[in-house]
Amino acid sequence: MKGAIFALFGGLCITMQGIFNARMSDAIGGWHTTSMVHLVAFAISMTIYMKTRDGKGKTFRGVPFLYLIGGTFGVIVVFSELTAIHSIGPAAAIAILLVAQIGTAFLIESKGWFGEKKIPVTTRQVVGLLTMMLAGVILFQL
Repeated sequence: MKGAIFALFGGLCITMQGIFNARMSDAIGGWHTTSMVHLVAFAISMTIYMKTRDGKGKTFRGVPFLYLIGGTFGVIVVFSELTAIHSIGPAAAIAILLVAQIGTAFLIESKGWFGEKKIPVTTRQVVGLLTMMLAGVILFQL
């Protein structure tokens, strides 16, 4: 249940972040917005970290380099999302973002990439997922 609540809260925040960032970029531009978003997020996360100290700093060196650059995706997400919202509006941008997110998560789990448990996939599941995603996008456009 905890995971579902955090997923719902994260989805709400992704949508709000995209809209807020698109509005900020109206005033200061896309890359300035992306930089500001990450500076503010860094300050907030460091403040919380300094109060909680929940990490294992001594094992930091054991993290593979590939995972250390994960924040790069955040830069791409922020800039891509605010650009998409400007171009096609918040609802369509988030709908397409969700389709891409679900498809990518499905592929990662089906292949067992990045340390995820490999989940066997049937043709029926692939057809069902693609049908559901396509139907969602079509219904959304009506």
